[in-house]
Amino acid sequence: MEMDAAVTPDQELQARAGACLSQYGIDVRVDPEGSLGFQYEGALCSLRAVTLAPGLDVLSTTCVLAWDRPLKPQLHKRVAERNNNLQFGSLTVIGRDKLADVILRYTFPAAGLDDQALTTMLLLVLSGAGRARQGLLP
Repeated sequence: MEMDAAVTPDQELQARAGACLSQYGIDVRVDPEGSLGFQYEGALCSLRAVTLAPGLDVLSTTCVLAWDRPLKPQLHKRVAERNNNLQFGSLTVIGRDKLADVILRYTFPAAGLDDQALTTMLLLVLSGAGRARQGLLP
């Protein structure tokens, strides 16, 4: 008979983060590679907890705000303006040929946060993603 492996701190943190988001009606799923996937105000988001060192568990959030946008100077200008207004995270333009995707990334230490503080941080990051997404799409 096999014993269940103990839940690691990063797994526990990731499960708590998913539960916190679910309380706000966000449909969270576990993706095949183990990260949490969900949509927030049209952005496609991924969340993963990682232990960098004992006691240093971080949550890494990636949100695709816009994809297949024409790669023009105007896009870079809009992204730069939104980067200036973001409190949590940074925006990146990832170009391929004549098209680009706009990605928001943010990683923060989350070990020791209670559920209320964890939810607050997640919603602050996601609301910034929602605001940054405005005006990037036609």
